[in-house]
Amino acid sequence: MGTTQLESVPEPKYWHLKTVLSEALDSEFAVGEILPNERDLAARFGVARATLRQALEQLELEGRLQRRRGVGTTVAPPRMGVSVGSEQHAWPGGPDDAWHTVDCRFEVPPAALAERLVTAGDEAVHIVRRSRVSRGQPVASELLYIPAASVPDLSGIDAPSGAARARAVLRELQHLTLERQENAVELGSAGADEAKELDRLPGAPVLVVTTRYLARGRTAALSVATYRADTCRLTFGDFGGVEIHHGPQRQAS
Repeated sequence: MGTTQLESVPEPKYWHLKTVLSEALDSEFAVGEILPNERDLAARFGVARATLRQALEQLELEGRLQRRRGVGTTVAPPRMGVSVGSEQHAWPGGPDDAWHTVDCRFEVPPAALAERLVTAGDEAVHIVRRSRVSRGQPVASELLYIPAASVPDLSGIDAPSGAARARAVLRELQHLTLERQENAVELGSAGADEAKELDRLPGAPVLVVTTRYLARGRTAALSVATYRADTCRLTFGDFGGVEIHHGPQRQAS
């Protein structure tokens, strides 16, 4: 990275520094490479460390950088692609599903989710936990809430717990005819458990995608997927669908 004179630039110093750093990332650094520490970078560009941190935080929000515990600030890989458009209709766990099953438990869901599942407040459901990885790094976590009525034949399957049980639940779900699915997207911040799964700090920005799967006129399953905000870019298509995918552009559309 070379030096630059920032004093005469009319725009905020951190914003101009962000542009300079972004160009250096494209020309001088490879994906996964660790940046010099903040003290060295601030000295090289002749700025206060507070200004440098603002620039680095903006690049992190745009998906150019990743801050990893015990590692430092590294150059981020291209953003991951996953479509959540309303035109997509498929049960989770199908042949083209990129998620990895982790475990499954049978317990009462939070009250707000029980209401959306239209189950009794004390009724246990299957809760399948899954993860998604891109280039060896965790980028999303998901909880799938599936009422027992959606998988009535599961009792005869010898898979009491863990990933095997989770896969059995998803296989049984495929037997239903999916009528439609509804998606909602909102910004949020990572809680302690989500941050641990996604290798982020608590409070880091995340994108929460909630998908309701309907069959036989009722909610057959409910997915709450949490994506690292630095791994996705939103585009709104002609049909109202929302897609998250990688590409050369860095800022949200």
